Amino acid sequence: MAKVRSRWASKFGVIMAVAGSAVGLGNFLRFPVQAAANGGGAFMIPYFLSLFLLGLPLMWIEWTAGRYGGGFGHGTAPGIFHTLWQKNRFIKYFGVIGIFGPLVIFIYYTYIESWLLAYSYYTLSGKYFGLTSQEGMQTFLRGYQGLEHNQFFSGIGPAYLFFVITFILNITVIYYGISSGIERLSKIAMPVLLCLAVVIAVRVLTLGAPNPAHRSWSALNGLGFLWNPNFTALRDARVWLAAAGQIFFTLSVGIGVILTYASYLSHGDDVALSGLSAVSTNEFAEVILGGSIIIPAAYIFFGPEGVREVATSGAFNLGFVTMPIIFQKMALGGVFAFLWFLLLFLAGITSSVSLAQPAIAFMEDEFDISRAKAVRIAALFCFICCQPAIFFLGNGVVDELDFWGGTFCLVLFATIETILFGWVLGIEKAWEEIHRGADIRIPRVYKFIIKYITPLFLFFVLGFWFIQQGVPTILMKNVPPETRAFVLGTRIMLAVIFLTLAFLVNRAWRRKTRLERLRSEAP
Repeated sequence: MAKVRSRWASKFGVIMAVAGSAVGLGNFLRFPVQAAANGGGAFMIPYFLSLFLLGLPLMWIEWTAGRYGGGFGHGTAPGIFHTLWQKNRFIKYFGVIGIFGPLVIFIYYTYIESWLLAYSYYTLSGKYFGLTSQEGMQTFLRGYQGLEHNQFFSGIGPAYLFFVITFILNITVIYYGISSGIERLSKIAMPVLLCLAVVIAVRVLTLGAPNPAHRSWSALNGLGFLWNPNFTALRDARVWLAAAGQIFFTLSVGIGVILTYASYLSHGDDVALSGLSAVSTNEFAEVILGGSIIIPAAYIFFGPEGVREVATSGAFNLGFVTMPIIFQKMALGGVFAFLWFLLLFLAGITSSVSLAQPAIAFMEDEFDISRAKAVRIAALFCFICCQPAIFFLGNGVVDELDFWGGTFCLVLFATIETILFGWVLGIEKAWEEIHRGADIRIPRVYKFIIKYITPLFLFFVLGFWFIQQGVPTILMKNVPPETRAFVLGTRIMLAVIFLTLAFLVNRAWRRKTRLERLRSEAP
């Protein structure tokens, strides 16, 4: 008797889950930095072009391919790729990227997520209150991370404790499954997250200039700093690549998570409108809310010169250094600081639980083991692999994990699945699958975009990277000598993870072949 796969309990639940996977730290930290550093309002031209030519097509491809593969009992990329191209015996190994990428991101993302839980607590306890300079808050953060011993922290113990708590919270949600765990969390966390973001954005936008001598330091001018276009920036190819990268990062496409989530849909469930709804929710959180908090707030308190330094200081500095300083300068700043870190924590956990799901679905579907056992195996494996990111944070380990798991694999995986969907399955059949049970009709121009424009766009991004950065990255040309051993060790760990997953895919298909042969020989 075939094993009954889990299902989403409601259409709203699956939309919130997919939106929760997409809405993460990048919406509120990475996006405003990217926009401010890449031409302001001009950045939005390649951003929206990337959204319409890359983001939306990939979202529909992954929703449709996931639902299609789920109908054959497959919830992860190896099985779904095999379903799309059954005549090719090797294609399932390319699907390993769709388990490998999310797993690698989960390894370091969970630790960063735990910082948000810690800062929520430290905000309530007032531990960092009184630190009103960038240097002071950076010292606090470095002490917490265990990168230095100082008056605030004597070791990594507190950070490790909050990591363990965060890890347990993630595993508990995942343990309870698709509808009772991930969907239930997303249906609560996402509306709360959006409400918190609206509250903080309204507070920031209604702030007056704190210094009468600088009346021009207003929220409106802060929005102008972010959105006034510098069209000369469009001549720089890096701006276009940054926009495409942000779309990948923010929509969680090219990872393999949406494939897995969509595999739990029924054959007639709408993917066209649901995919569009998930994208719209994410864009509202990113462009409207994410663009209305950090940069306008920094402009009000630091002015046009200070905000330039803030915008180029990096996403982590913005979230954990600059924003705590800003909130201390506001009335009821402690309350809003707590809401800020709670907002980011909810954005983080709805994303991280999605990252672990492909590995668990793979064990459930391809080895027919119980979810409880699959979660225990995945939890133990991930916990062990998390340790280098925690203890060697200052030695380039997290950057290496982020590049291979969260950047390179995304583009490579998206390229493969686009070719499979538009060319191997065939655009006519693919178009029919997208609209099966759909409540809307996607504009026909997307048939051309999915088949030609999206793959060409992806090939361009991949090719541009190989030409400009490929060889130096592979040969570690830009890695400082003192961290090369750590980077090399991280790459060895990544290779072991990938080869282990490929071996398990091989074993799973050998097992299926053996079971099919036994069934055919049975009287």
